[in-house]
Amino acid sequence: MKTLSLFLLAALLLLAPRPGRACDICGCFMGITPYDNQSGLSLMHRYRIFNGYQEYGQTPHFFPKGARPFFPSSLNSDNGYEHDHSGDPTDFEAFRVIELRGKYFLSQRVELNAFVPYVMNTSQINGKQLNASGVGDITVFAGYHLIRQIETAGIQSRLIVGGGVKLPTGEFRRQNAQGERYPLLNQVGTGTTDGFVYANYIAGFRSLGLSINSSYRRSTENAFRNSLAPSTATFASLFYRIPLGTDWQVYPSAQFFYEKTKGETLEGQLTGEHAMNNALLGPGLDVYYKNVSLNTSFQLPIYTAATDHPASAGRLVLSVGYSFNQTKYLLHKKAAQ
Repeated sequence: MKTLSLFLLAALLLLAPRPGRACDICGCFMGITPYDNQSGLSLMHRYRIFNGYQEYGQTPHFFPKGARPFFPSSLNSDNGYEHDHSGDPTDFEAFRVIELRGKYFLSQRVELNAFVPYVMNTSQINGKQLNASGVGDITVFAGYHLIRQIETAGIQSRLIVGGGVKLPTGEFRRQNAQGERYPLLNQVGTGTTDGFVYANYIAGFRSLGLSINSSYRRSTENAFRNSLAPSTATFASLFYRIPLGTDWQVYPSAQFFYEKTKGETLEGQLTGEHAMNNALLGPGLDVYYKNVSLNTSFQLPIYTAATDHPASAGRLVLSVGYSFNQTKYLLHKKAAQ
């Protein structure tokens, strides 16, 4: 817990608001949403829960007993856990991540991103629980703003394309007292190097906006020849801008999330473990005050393909961020706004 506290303290110090103003001339943010073209830092918490077996007609619960959405009961513990799904309705898998995110614009069209996660996974099967926590796999990627039509009246649009890698920085060799290695998704890291590409389209008309982000990922094998099958994910947000004075802006939204993967592989063959084909839908609310943002979203399943594992039960995201009034770029200077 002491390590986690120091990590959070350092992240919060980085996010502390600094003196600054919005656009000096126009008095408003440039972009389709506030600071969508500015460098910044953010601290994000994600909670993803799986609970209830479809084959037994069990209803998934977003907060099953013992799951804890923010922190597990113990950061690292094993009370006799065995990976053996047999339909116990109290079974659940909770994946929590506290992630420090940084974005830096080299120019108006080129951005660099880095995500540093602290992972807290809990798996409970047949009343026995396993907790695994630690620094996870770091992600770095770059994006190019292929379309940047934001300083126009009426319809505004932005298209970002890019790609990156997830590095094998998290521990993936943890094992129980008998020397048996825990399953891949119960580790804080995968031991694999993942490459991915993505595209993000954002459009706005007056106060209404739409953002769609799709990605495709492939993984290498780790030292145990264990990996995850290729995966796709799509996120969409339909949002509405509500200005509240000169400093405040509020964006309520409806958000959709879809993911698909055939699950884990071992020595190049699918194991049948942790295959996913899920769609989730729910509300979101983003609040901006000067350079500081608060972003929230909550989604529940609207479609879950049948598997022999606990079903997708929902997703919660909370984030606080600080954006800089960037007026200069490393590659070239930005024209005055």
